[in-house]
Amino acid sequence: MILGIGGSSNSGKSSLANKLLKYYRTLDIKVEVLCQDDFVLRRNELSSINNHADWEVPSTIKIDEFILAVKEANKNNDIIICEGLFAFWFTDLNKLYNKKIFLKIDKQTFIERKTKDLRWGKEPKWYIEHIWESHLKYCNISKSKSEYLILDSKNKIEINKVADFIKNKERNK
Repeated sequence: MILGIGGSSNSGKSSLANKLLKYYRTLDIKVEVLCQDDFVLRRNELSSINNHADWEVPSTIKIDEFILAVKEANKNNDIIICEGLFAFWFTDLNKLYNKKIFLKIDKQTFIERKTKDLRWGKEPKWYIEHIWESHLKYCNISKSKSEYLILDSKNKIEINKVADFIKNKERNK
């Protein structure tokens, strides 16, 4: 089973992936989480916007390496969880997914969360707006929303509901 989790920055992708990891490990199911953030170009290889490294475009991801890692992890695990901003951007990656989860977030909640997120230092307001615009351009789900479990990241996510979606054997393509 290969599961894709996508959504904007600060929508809760990593949190959901880690909750699922813990949930399945308590059931003695082998799970691995692969985060696209671990497959980004080095800072000096990125394009820039206003002298600021631009992490908000799909070309920042070493997608061939990511796909290879997914395929390798799939050999030794029951469930692979792929999470990232661009989880649904790449056609070859989308073909691997058995299930897809999209965490939607409204702009105000995104801005509130991103303003408090200091993992990479305080971001200028213009860049936070750029992140949102990039999310709208690259990170939204396809027109066929029936392929996805769509969760509102403002609400508490019920892990049992997510597990039931994943357990359903029908491939949601």
